[in-house]
Amino acid sequence: MLTRSARRLLGRTCSIAKYQNEDFSKFVDNSGAHHSHRKGPALTELCKFTGLDGECSGFQNDILKRGISCGHRVFSTTGFRVLDPLQQGMSEMMADLAPLPSDIRYEDLVITRSKHLQVKPKLDATTLKFGAVYSDHMLQASWKDGLGWTAPSIDPLGPISLHPCAQVLHYAVECFEGMKCYKGKDGRLRLFRPDMNMDRLARSAARLTLPHFDKVELLECIKELLRVERDWVPDKEGFSVYIRPTMIGTHPFLGVGPTREALLFVVLSPVGPYFPSGLKPIKLYVETQNVRAFPGGVGDKKIGGNYAPTILPQLNGSHLGCSQVLFVLQDGNSTGGLVGESGSMNMFFLIRQEGKDGDLELVTPPLDGLILPGVTRDTVLTLARGFGGMKVSERPLRFDELERAAETGRLLEVFGTGTACMIQPVMGLVKKDHTEIAIPFNEEAAKYWLAKPPGIAALPDLSGGEPFSLCGRLSRALLDVRSYEWSQL
Repeated sequence: MLTRSARRLLGRTCSIAKYQNEDFSKFVDNSGAHHSHRKGPALTELCKFTGLDGECSGFQNDILKRGISCGHRVFSTTGFRVLDPLQQGMSEMMADLAPLPSDIRYEDLVITRSKHLQVKPKLDATTLKFGAVYSDHMLQASWKDGLGWTAPSIDPLGPISLHPCAQVLHYAVECFEGMKCYKGKDGRLRLFRPDMNMDRLARSAARLTLPHFDKVELLECIKELLRVERDWVPDKEGFSVYIRPTMIGTHPFLGVGPTREALLFVVLSPVGPYFPSGLKPIKLYVETQNVRAFPGGVGDKKIGGNYAPTILPQLNGSHLGCSQVLFVLQDGNSTGGLVGESGSMNMFFLIRQEGKDGDLELVTPPLDGLILPGVTRDTVLTLARGFGGMKVSERPLRFDELERAAETGRLLEVFGTGTACMIQPVMGLVKKDHTEIAIPFNEEAAKYWLAKPPGIAALPDLSGGEPFSLCGRLSRALLDVRSYEWSQL
């Protein structure tokens, strides 16, 4: 009977708003109930357990003093959240009750606020550089094989400690995501399609044998981090907070194998507009020797190993006046290599088909394992298909097709898409022999669309007579979608 009661105790939760360095009493009302997290279970009584109701009251003083919750599930790798004597007694009585693998749970989230807050940066697009400033807090949770995840926590931003033999340092066992949070004119915080980022992070982690996590629960923890840091989210159009969830293998083992320990953490970085003075086209260096991705590889995953090898080609391209690299995979086909990605961007090409009245076609490489399934990429495809007046294709594209289209004036626009830039227009493709393929870009037409009132650019079948700029129209439409379709916190 006692064993069954103890099992019931360990199987129940007592969810308390867990602020470690604040007066815990302000989160508890006169009846002992707590003010739970927004989506955590709202319990009406503090520590009311089936079978052990009378014994639970003895923990209340300890809870109030230590700011912790009791009765958390046995799966938590932070240990039984009950008094040590009781924990010891239960361990002796139930030797067969082994800890089970846990998952990340929002209701387990522990928040420790920083006592040393930074001065917020000025909203100056010329000085607030991408990824250079970080907010006061970070989200983190660790994982161990056979035990599972620790309770997630929001803590003051600070260094992480790693063993010098951690697998991430030797074998690049690491994946990450890129998201943004915006603050609307109504003061609400918004995320755009964050479920897609969680899905992609899970796929990347699985490919590296990093641990599974509950995507919904992790997203709720990220939302709580944003609520804690809401003063860091700018309320000016074009400004946002960049969100970087990262998972790394921390097992100290100089061998290539599945990691047995991992760390997941999330940091925030306020950023300004990618183009402070509007859409500015760039040149791309056409790379045919070094590859970003190859068949059977991990080009469709967001892992660190995909990015470090692109730095040298980018430096080579910078000597030719190029800002990024367009990777073209040579596969032995006589019709030219396969067009891939550019740096951290998915690529789009607006081509007029051959013939006197050739149709417009917007082409992007397909998700064939070589291409990262970008969230902005997917959004642009949806918007462009709704515009009407052009064919939108996900198909293999060879570089010689681009060359022929450019030679005959049928290559009308080229742009990249990504979380950081949204839309990045391209005005030239520079080859290794220094020859350049010029690409039109109508700056005035782009400015026309960016200056349009919200809610117009995404409408289908607009009346004729307006200047044509697909880059400008898509940029305006993405800004509009942000105000209406984004997930509110």
